[in-house]
Amino acid sequence: MKADPKGVLTGIHFMDGNHAACEGALAAGCRFAAGYPITPSTEVVERFAARIPVVGDGVFIQMEDELASSIAIQGAVWAGRKAMTVTSGPGISLMQEHIGLAATYEIPLVFIDVMRGGPSTGLPTLPAQGDIMQVKWGSHGDYEIITLATSSPQECFDLTIKAFNLAELYRCPVFVLLDEVVGHMLEKVVIPEADEIEVQERLWTKKTPEEYWPYDPEYGMIPGMVKAGDGYRIHTTGLTHDHRGYPNLNTKTQYEMVNRMINKIKDNADKIIEYEEDGVEGADIVVIAYGVTTRVAKKAIEDARKKGIKVGLLKLVVVWPMPEKRIREIAKNAKALIVAEGNMGQLVYEVERLAAGNCPTTLVPHPGGGVHKPETIEKAILEAAK
Repeated sequence: MKADPKGVLTGIHFMDGNHAACEGALAAGCRFAAGYPITPSTEVVERFAARIPVVGDGVFIQMEDELASSIAIQGAVWAGRKAMTVTSGPGISLMQEHIGLAATYEIPLVFIDVMRGGPSTGLPTLPAQGDIMQVKWGSHGDYEIITLATSSPQECFDLTIKAFNLAELYRCPVFVLLDEVVGHMLEKVVIPEADEIEVQERLWTKKTPEEYWPYDPEYGMIPGMVKAGDGYRIHTTGLTHDHRGYPNLNTKTQYEMVNRMINKIKDNADKIIEYEEDGVEGADIVVIAYGVTTRVAKKAIEDARKKGIKVGLLKLVVVWPMPEKRIREIAKNAKALIVAEGNMGQLVYEVERLAAGNCPTTLVPHPGGGVHKPETIEKAILEAAK
């Protein structure tokens, strides 16, 4: 399916990451957004509210808080719309119960999180990357989500489209992570013609109302969806439920429900995972980074290469699920892995686990309020190369 031409602002533009993410959402077919103002993400929905009257057939609603926003979008999906909410770290904290609900409802949703420093109210106008574990593990219980990390306004456009497509394909919440720097960074963004943008249609059921059950797998492990009011029975609950959507509180049903929810992502991980490599093959040192930190890491790597160090970059575009196979392969051939992230150490522990003792893993942290200096990452590279 191609993008709706009414939703696509084509051509070459000079815009920031927040505005580019909004344009990506519109190009992907998002026609409902609910949100509550929170720095540094508000510009995404401000633009959405301004653009929707031009695009037509869409709604933006400012809710009373983040909790209301994260449940309003779920109602919109059951009504047949593609939907998103936009927030920052404190808002994601408040939304966690509804994120878990979306996972167990198995509904396609996009959460755009423009990260800032924490904890608590933290640094509203300054960057950090402290939400990387919160988006993965924030809600209780066992479930899987997908998370993409942007490092430029162009990626904000491209990866927001990808996020909506993945949400529809796998019926799960998908996060798009910006950080304050990327959200407010102005760069060239190239938006192609609508007929060049691939958009995933919702996996509507092919069954009749008499045949249909809300959680009966239809597309592999993924149930087909229906729209409220079209004559199908829709029963869903946050409780453990069977294929009918009815509560069924026993070990067998829990096992079947949770395993299918998890395995629909894990078994398709190779299709979902995306990363970029620069000079990884044959490198003694490999830097792993995501988001804006990759931009700083590139400068550090260039400077280290001038000093004769064989160093490469593994940029995580999709952070969850992680490219576990590739990281294991790299760890077996490299002398050291360096993880640079805008927090005091989160993803580094997953990398260390995957390295499995084959090579040391070093963290280059930053508590937020700014980004790394290239020389800080370069110093870690030079130390690891000794």
